[in-house]
Amino acid sequence: METILQFIEENKQIIYFVILSIFVGVEVIGGVPAVLHTPLMSGANAIHGVVIVGAIHVMLMVDPSNVLALILGFLAVLLGTLNVVGGFVVTDRMLEMFKKKK
Repeated sequence: METILQFIEENKQIIYFVILSIFVGVEVIGGVPAVLHTPLMSGANAIHGVVIVGAIHVMLMVDPSNVLALILGFLAVLLGTLNVVGGFVVTDRMLEMFKKKK
């Protein structure tokens, strides 16, 4: 319990920043009309390719004997890839709705 309190004390500014970011994100997303929500989210998912690059970079810098870090890095690459592919699939489906029918 003491280590948790020490961690909170050492990282108080970061914790405040994360909490403030959550509130700002909820307000921004809450103000988006329902019609625009899906296109914005699919585009945001596609942008998350940065997660993949960051995870690969971290995996390259980790000591090969640190199995936990390698597993977490692999999961980050896997989930980031699924997020990017999902963003492109949703965007493609939306664009198909606007094409003229033959």
